[in-house]
Amino acid sequence: MDKNPIEKLLWSAALPGFGQFLNRKLFKGTVLLILEFLVNVQANFNEVIILSFQGNIQQSIEQTDYGWLMFYPCLYFFAMWDAWKDAGGGKDRYSFLPFVFAAYSVTTGLVLCQTLTLFGVLFGPVWLPMLFVIPGVIIGLIIRSFIYKFF
Repeated sequence: MDKNPIEKLLWSAALPGFGQFLNRKLFKGTVLLILEFLVNVQANFNEVIILSFQGNIQQSIEQTDYGWLMFYPCLYFFAMWDAWKDAGGGKDRYSFLPFVFAAYSVTTGLVLCQTLTLFGVLFGPVWLPMLFVIPGVIIGLIIRSFIYKFF
């Protein structure tokens, strides 16, 4: 069986559960896939994505069910980390930290997406959380480095 951790991570980024299926973790993959579809439908996320790509940010904000969409970041980053770990990635103790902090920061981006503007632009519930991935991963990597250095 191919154990390429990056491939499994990227398939899970495409759709939670796919990396688990490739790792032959069928039950876990099925649960994650069902959760992804449930959250997607309940949050009206496909419509929100379409509106965001069309530049209709205010409409996308109005169409979003934030109570459901708040589950997305943790679901996505857990699925990616889990698929990566099961395929042999992340052997060190704190390899999960960039994923966890990315989930935190994306959730923060989702909370702020209705009002926060960057450079005068309102990015909305798709683009702003995506931008918040970067600082989340960086913070996770810094904290992981700090732990290794001092503990």
